[in-house]
Amino acid sequence: MKHWILSVLVLILVVLPTAWAAGPVNVNTASAAELSQLSNIGPAKAAAIVAHREANGPFRSLQDLTHVTGIGERTVEMNLDFIHFE
Repeated sequence: MKHWILSVLVLILVVLPTAWAAGPVNVNTASAAELSQLSNIGPAKAAAIVAHREANGPFRSLQDLTHVTGIGERTVEMNLDFIHFE
């Protein structure tokens, strides 16, 4: 029971405020610093998104993000409400 309560508190205190504070992020124009505000995106993944975008052009869909090394379906799902392309 204590483990479950601790998990809920971590979600409330750490994960949700980070996602809410980030607001919508345009993955085609955001800097690595802005991208790193998304859930499960740290500095290395953010830099990989920027590098992929510079090498391959703009992202056109959420599925395109999964072509970036380190970005999987779960990471995309976690940020559905916070990613846009325009």
